[in-house]
Amino acid sequence: MLFSTPTPDDALAERLGRLDRLRDQLALHARGADRFAVRLRREWRAAAAQSSIRIEGFEVSDDEARAAVDDQLPADGDAARAALTAYLQAMHHVTVLARDPRFRWNERVIQDLHFDLAAFDRDTNPGIYRTEGIAVTAPEGGSPAYVGPDADDVRGLIEELVAWLADGDRDVHVSVRAAMAHLHLVSIHPFRDGNGRISRVLQSLVLALGGPLAAEFVSIEEYLGRHTDRYYATLREVQAGSYRPERDAMPWVRLCVEAQIVQIERRLDDIARASRRWSALETLVDERSWPERIAVALQSALLGGVDRSGYAAEARVSTATASNDFRRAVDAGLLAPVGHGRSTRYEATDALRHRVGDANVTAPAPPSG
Repeated sequence: MLFSTPTPDDALAERLGRLDRLRDQLALHARGADRFAVRLRREWRAAAAQSSIRIEGFEVSDDEARAAVDDQLPADGDAARAALTAYLQAMHHVTVLARDPRFRWNERVIQDLHFDLAAFDRDTNPGIYRTEGIAVTAPEGGSPAYVGPDADDVRGLIEELVAWLADGDRDVHVSVRAAMAHLHLVSIHPFRDGNGRISRVLQSLVLALGGPLAAEFVSIEEYLGRHTDRYYATLREVQAGSYRPERDAMPWVRLCVEAQIVQIERRLDDIARASRRWSALETLVDERSWPERIAVALQSALLGGVDRSGYAAEARVSTATASNDFRRAVDAGLLAPVGHGRSTRYEATDALRHRVGDANVTAPAPPSG
């Protein structure tokens, strides 16, 4: 037995209507953001990954999250870095699945995504259902916050979940279905570890499959990372300590819908600021009669820094051309090199930030945990 999907009351229906309007607005603005969208979407992926693993107790810096998105994070055996890279791999898998016109739900979708997330820790049996009971420790200690269903019941519950994902509640709003998918999986708690991460990834997959926006646009990881106490408190309210699917799931659905609204509002704000920033950079480059592509380097420097190979790939130029472009910007006092040789990164100077600030724009701060 799974939780029943609640019927929206007037208050929830109003929030779902607002969510639909915001999502349509975001889809429209995203289509018009091609000039600066590549770096912006990388920032969103980095922030979502950082937030998701932080919920599970893994801490990485903003620079590490960005480097991981660019496939430039060294593999050094650090568990937090490994969890970060694994999350990004799982979300890349989500993107591929959401684009597949022949996609079909089955158990392997969930198991393979869990393997992506947990393969760095083979002791947790990634992709394999647990064979023992499981209890979730409360943050404050003491009695378990949640005791999962018996291991013998896991496979049957997962089969029921997969059947529901394929055919259940098809007329329900996609954000409600996604919230319920998250609740079902995290309550079944089918794996030894990583159940929170796989449940949030499943929610992102349902959202990506059900709408026009890619996973990084609709993920609620950042919201949950900023409101982790509320996230856990709402789960505890609905679950009441054990697998009790007869309980009302409405508080959980309300939380997830509100998280999506807030997250999409932040995305829209990010795009608006990025658009103003890009206009300021285009003006700056034009004043110096530089190639337009140098705006890409300046934008990347404002968003955490850029290196030669990353800029060359994004601007589609040779590394020699990239070096020349950086030299111009450094000589103009707009970029500052950090490090030496191939590891050199270029960061925005105060002069560049001030110039962009003249257009009432500042680089977006990464979300806090």
